[in-house]
Amino acid sequence: MKGYQYVLLRLVPRVDREEFINVGVVLYCQDADYLDAAWELDPERACALSPACDLDGVRAMLERVRAVCRGETGRGLPSLDKRGQRFGWIIAPRSTVVQPGPVHGGLCEDPAAELERLMERLVRTA
Repeated sequence: MKGYQYVLLRLVPRVDREEFINVGVVLYCQDADYLDAAWELDPERACALSPACDLDGVRAMLERVRAVCRGETGRGLPSLDKRGQRFGWIIAPRSTVVQPGPVHGGLCEDPAAELERLMERLVRTA
């Protein structure tokens, strides 16, 4: 079994109201040299919180998180070599429409399968 940490990505379309829905998960497993993100955006749920929510902008932010996980640089992305550094950058508190929640941990055999399990349990509604 390998230890891992994960954080939920929250959509907070109106930061002043502090209402959110879970839209993604970032999972980091140092022992497996693994860092990845998965996300799903339910437009109906997002617009229920804020009809003016910029869904394309939210999708772009979520893809930027995935790009940081992969170690991509440029276009305003950080230049961080190690996965642990990139995870630290992702989990830093922000006052934006997409925010990381608190860090949680667990044990798993397969980090990719665990990421999918967390998505099913914590993000997907159906």
